[in-house]
Amino acid sequence: MKIGIVGGGAWGTALAQVAAEGGDTVLWAREPEVVESINAAHENALFLAGVPLNPALRATSDLSDLSDCGALLVVTPAQHMRSVLSGLDAGGKPLILCAKGLEDSTMMLMHVVAHQEQPRSPIAVLSGPTFAHEVAAGLPAAVTLAVEDRTVGEALRARLARPWFRPYLSDDVVGAEIGGAVKNVLAIACGVVEGKGLGLNARAALISRGFAEMTRFGLARGARAETLAGLSGLGDLVLTCSSTNSRNFSLGKGLGEGRNAAEMLAGSRTVAEGASTAPVLQRAAAAAGVDMPIVDAVCALLSGEASADEMVGRLLSRPLRSEGV
Repeated sequence: MKIGIVGGGAWGTALAQVAAEGGDTVLWAREPEVVESINAAHENALFLAGVPLNPALRATSDLSDLSDCGALLVVTPAQHMRSVLSGLDAGGKPLILCAKGLEDSTMMLMHVVAHQEQPRSPIAVLSGPTFAHEVAAGLPAAVTLAVEDRTVGEALRARLARPWFRPYLSDDVVGAEIGGAVKNVLAIACGVVEGKGLGLNARAALISRGFAEMTRFGLARGARAETLAGLSGLGDLVLTCSSTNSRNFSLGKGLGEGRNAAEMLAGSRTVAEGASTAPVLQRAAAAAGVDMPIVDAVCALLSGEASADEMVGRLLSRPLRSEGV
């Protein structure tokens, strides 16, 4: 099966590297310099510099070059997912969504957006604890591949699996998506803890309480608890909340050090999905009647309503309660 990758950022390039090891793969990128760099030098010098890519991987700036692919991995930021899918001639082939977030205008998860824009295509979600540069370098990783049609899922898993890249099948598409969306917001909060020098105890507490928020919201939206405790939920949360290789964690760290959110976001070529997801998640949680105080605190910080010190103070001054609440 020929695989097409829609999106030439670091994660799209890493997934293209995985797919190219198993067969014919073509990557579509919006940036001409990315296409030229991959085809001429076998490297994505703009987004994944220093990582040699499979010489068989081909890049293109023409979406029509994906027309003969058997499946497409859509690796675009969540807030651009609808516009990309609406302009894509998928032809009913499976779409594997690799963005993590909720659509701002509708509060929809990405698979709902995809069903609206490409109703003929089976939809899958790929999510889990993965840093792009490690995956592209062939270091071991495991992910959740969530898809309602198991036959489609098994075919996609067989095509993408490598000795170092292990997809685990699930039919809980909602759970896989919610884990990926919520963990990005929580990673910003953990970055603030790092930037403020509050210590590892505080980070561990924040991860634990953040996971409780993720679980409450996920269950309210129809996710399964075991999915949220798996690779696409807790696994991704632990990774993203523990390293400056995470764009969201790095954003939070800068905020904790006193930097300005708008300036940091404007000065980055890459997307910290948590920044755009946070206010959408806050609205979605309110609509579902779910208490998410860490998400609320991150939103206040990003909007300028509260400083990092005030954010921490708000969380520490909450009433004492039982752990299960």
